[in-house]
Amino acid sequence: MPDARTHWLCLLFFVVVIRPATAAEVSLWSVDINSTQDAVFRKTLYANTTIFMKFQGDLLSCDGNLAFNISWYLRSSVCYNEVFNTPDNKAMNMFGMDHMVKDGWSGFYSQGYMYFDNCSSLFLPKVYYADFNPYQPLSSPKSDPSNQTLTWPEKPHISAVAKAWEDSPYLFIVKVQPRFRGVDEEDSADGLPSFAFTMKVEMKGPHDYSSPADWPLMMFFMVMCIVYVLFGALWLFWSACYWRDLLRIQFWIGAVIILGMLEKAVFYSEYQSIRYRGDYVQGAVIFAELLSALKRSLARILVLIVSLGYGIVKPRLGTTVHRLVAVGLLYLLFSSVEGVLRVTGGFYGTVALVANLSLSLIDSCVMWWIFISLSQTTRLLKLRRNVVKLSLYQHFTNTLIFSVVASIIFIIWTTKVFKMVGCQTGWRDLWVDDAFWRLLFSTILLVIMVLLRPSANSQRFSHSPLIDDDDEEEEAKEPMLNEAFEGMKMRGSKADTNGSQKLLSKEDEDLKWVEENIPTTVADVALPVMLDEEEEILKTKMERSKME
Repeated sequence: MPDARTHWLCLLFFVVVIRPATAAEVSLWSVDINSTQDAVFRKTLYANTTIFMKFQGDLLSCDGNLAFNISWYLRSSVCYNEVFNTPDNKAMNMFGMDHMVKDGWSGFYSQGYMYFDNCSSLFLPKVYYADFNPYQPLSSPKSDPSNQTLTWPEKPHISAVAKAWEDSPYLFIVKVQPRFRGVDEEDSADGLPSFAFTMKVEMKGPHDYSSPADWPLMMFFMVMCIVYVLFGALWLFWSACYWRDLLRIQFWIGAVIILGMLEKAVFYSEYQSIRYRGDYVQGAVIFAELLSALKRSLARILVLIVSLGYGIVKPRLGTTVHRLVAVGLLYLLFSSVEGVLRVTGGFYGTVALVANLSLSLIDSCVMWWIFISLSQTTRLLKLRRNVVKLSLYQHFTNTLIFSVVASIIFIIWTTKVFKMVGCQTGWRDLWVDDAFWRLLFSTILLVIMVLLRPSANSQRFSHSPLIDDDDEEEEAKEPMLNEAFEGMKMRGSKADTNGSQKLLSKEDEDLKWVEENIPTTVADVALPVMLDEEEEILKTKMERSKME
């Protein structure tokens, strides 16, 4: 049924655009150390990725009697959730662990320590090890530690401490322990003078600072940026060729294309920044989130005005414009707050709950509004028997039904692979969870572009005030005439002649009303076909005058 199909159409659209973008993995961290402190770093690494550690600070503010014992622990796991879903306090308990957390959660580990006599030795860049520390496989929780040791043929560079042995999620833990020289560790724990320095951790691999989890997504954004450029060029070409016949809805489509192109370009530049610099520019990321929120808000308004029949069934929206603006601004506000808090690290607890509930409530209201509006528009087109416009809505609905089926299949697959598993081994495919919805929305946008593309016949989709109103009045009058003449018997030929004369006089009155009340400029726009038959109308007038 059309109503049910419309409901699924709206449901899919908001499943597509509600999903937020995943945060990219950085490869450069700066941690301020001012006491005994531990630091935990998480990242997916390529094989042969080198981990560097550097220390920077002010020698004058550092006590010359202080020494530093810095130890580190690097652990890989086949389970993505073991590395990224483990809180820091529990991750610190894994320091030095040589066995798996659970049976089947295999991986490797390596560890080492560095001792610095004073602050000048700590801040001086140098080669920490003659050889990379070996790595060992994790043993089963119920078995003895493995004696297998794997070594590296390469020599470490300046400031290098460890090297990744395979493509995998990694957990890197660093412990900083200051102490007085020549004093036991228990005795030096009390009365340590104040100190402060910065520890920089850097992870650089075959693709510079990019990770195996982000590299496919960066390539995807590059391709989508090219696709949106092609969308924009195609839409600009169509608009330039038929600029006299453009509809208002086509300007909205052009705005969504431009915002989508900018959004993909900004996200691609973010991943490029991480690849070459190791970190992203926070201002650029915030701008990308705000741009994405604006595009999603505009996309919702676009579907709403199409569902309401603006420019196709209705010439204007009237008071509905205020509600559209209110809904769009509300969604833009909450979506912007959610995106900014997510990238700045403040998206947790009550704030996250309020933002998610607000977005869900607004989406539910808009989805219901679209369902009602699109059902009414489709029903109205059926009553008017407008085949061209009804075909447009049916093609649009059928395309999105196919998208609904694809999205349901994809949701089932992602739930099975990423959610309903104890060990997430398919971490390489995580980028698909973000890329699929963006690709699906781009496909829907392409369908809208094809169905509502500018052409010489664009006006057949536009609202024609006189024709549409006359059709509606005729459809309303037709059942009334049938009821009025139901059960009446046909009269003789004389009655038919009188009836035909009455009909002729009625046509003359209608024609006279059109001439007196419809200005020439409006008739030129709304009734081009009638103007083409001007000669036939004049002949009809002459014949009627002769009959009179």
